[in-house]
Amino acid sequence: MATRPRPTPEPDPTKKDLRPSGAAEPTLEKRVVEMIRSGVDSPSLREHLHAILKKRWFRITGIAIAILLVILLVLPFLINVNSYRPKIEAEAGNALGRQITIGNLSLSLLSGTVEAENITIMDDPAFSKSAFITANSLKVGIELWPLIFSKQLNVTGIELEHPEIKLLKASNGTWNFSSMGGSATKKTPSPEKGTSTPPDLSVAKLEISDGKVTVGRANSAAKAQIYDKVNVEVKNFSFASQFPFQLTAGLPGGGDASVSGKAGPINPQDAAKTPLDVSVKVNNLNLATSGFIDPSTGIGGLANFEGTLKSDGTKAKAVGGINCSKLKLSTKGSPAPKVVTVKYAVDADMDRQAGTLTQGDVAIGKALAHLTGGFQTQGETQVLNMKLNAPNMPVDELEAMLPALGIVLPSGSQLQGGTLSAELGIAGPIDKLVITGPVRLSNSKLAGFDLGSKLGALAAFSGKAPASRDTTIQNASLNARVAPEGTKADAINLTIPSIGVITGAGTVSPAGALDFRMLANLQGGVAGGLTHVAGMSGGGGNGGIPFSIQGTTSNPSFVPDMAGVAGSVAKGALQNAVTGKTGVTKGVGSLGGLVGKRKPN
Repeated sequence: MATRPRPTPEPDPTKKDLRPSGAAEPTLEKRVVEMIRSGVDSPSLREHLHAILKKRWFRITGIAIAILLVILLVLPFLINVNSYRPKIEAEAGNALGRQITIGNLSLSLLSGTVEAENITIMDDPAFSKSAFITANSLKVGIELWPLIFSKQLNVTGIELEHPEIKLLKASNGTWNFSSMGGSATKKTPSPEKGTSTPPDLSVAKLEISDGKVTVGRANSAAKAQIYDKVNVEVKNFSFASQFPFQLTAGLPGGGDASVSGKAGPINPQDAAKTPLDVSVKVNNLNLATSGFIDPSTGIGGLANFEGTLKSDGTKAKAVGGINCSKLKLSTKGSPAPKVVTVKYAVDADMDRQAGTLTQGDVAIGKALAHLTGGFQTQGETQVLNMKLNAPNMPVDELEAMLPALGIVLPSGSQLQGGTLSAELGIAGPIDKLVITGPVRLSNSKLAGFDLGSKLGALAAFSGKAPASRDTTIQNASLNARVAPEGTKADAINLTIPSIGVITGAGTVSPAGALDFRMLANLQGGVAGGLTHVAGMSGGGGNGGIPFSIQGTTSNPSFVPDMAGVAGSVAKGALQNAVTGKTGVTKGVGSLGGLVGKRKPN
């Protein structure tokens, strides 16, 4: 019987290596071969085999990665990406309905992008023959394998860097981007008559970074508004479905705005009528330079705005609030020290370019007014037809707003206490508004202004010495008309306890010049006798002691009309003589004393 060979024992690591000094350590592979030849089958052998396989796998993987990197580096030189440029220009132009030109194209397989230089998208010829969008660089994310093996270009993302975009609005309300995509929809009619199918274009991510947008009016000399630092991010963009987006921009004259929400699907007939559901936030909007308000109105200040806008493309509703600081509401006004807050709700019809302000709660401290009504765009002008209802507003809250309205009180004076009520109609083009309606002031005081002393001799007739340097106003009412050509006040009725009742009418020019004709029914003293003799008091008489107010709003002058006084007294005396009434001689004598005391001019 054959004898089985005895297994070679495994080397004992504890024993000293008896190999000659300087002999090379056998490699792992040689040791495994020796163990296999010796018929050894042990865990140590399996571990050695696993280590060898693992080492070779890493080596193969490394070689494969190196080869792949070489391919990625070499492929851009082998693939002529510029050969796709005519196709890209044609398909992008067809999708947008605009002529598009693209400069040199370069491919980066490591980042999976195609970069294009010198991008130009032309404007709608109906608006201009210049560019709608220009940009130095456009990066397009692509799927690599379809491009390499099938020469198929699938877009995953688009990034437009530092573009300049020009937005123009025509007098009929259409924008130069309204026709975006229009050419494509005309070429792809749907089965339903009269409708069209949106272009088949979708992008996972679309970005605009650090852009500049110019907004102006077509065929107009009006100054365009420029928005800088414009950044837009759109996800899952498609002409045929809704997509989320975010937009931030720097505003003309300072401030910034952010808009976020959803838009789409793109309206194939008019891109400007695309449905929206967004939140809007604006910080430090300069009203004078924003472009939303005609500079000729003189309106200025800084506004912070936050609200929402929902639109189906034709009808829109906006709701929100505005805080205005340093507000100025007149060309001759000065910034107000108080903050004005407005809560609003607006319904707009974009087809008619018209809308209705359904809520306009204007608060100045504790003073609250309600503004409602309609507005209409006519060419380049906004036309208003609104009502302002302001009941019982505290005068102390309103006094600080008078300079903003261009209302100048006599130098050194100030309204204090009481309430002001107004029911005003506001109508006309926004740069030529006409404001009309009654205004009433109750239980107030014009501190720092003594009307009695300003009336001069008339004040002496009342027989009352002024109690203070202030003028107490029990009631004051008038019908106002404020227009670009000046302010007119009719049916003035002013009750001042220290003097009497003053009525009349007059005008204030845009420069502040006064021209008023007034009648004073003074109480007590010689004045009482005069008005009684002249038939100017009691019994509903239409007379009084006439005087005029000239000068300016900051420095008014009160001039007695002595000829008018004499005529009224003479007429009253004649009537009394015919009716046999007494007291004529006393009245005429008083008049003679008045005339005699008056110094000639």
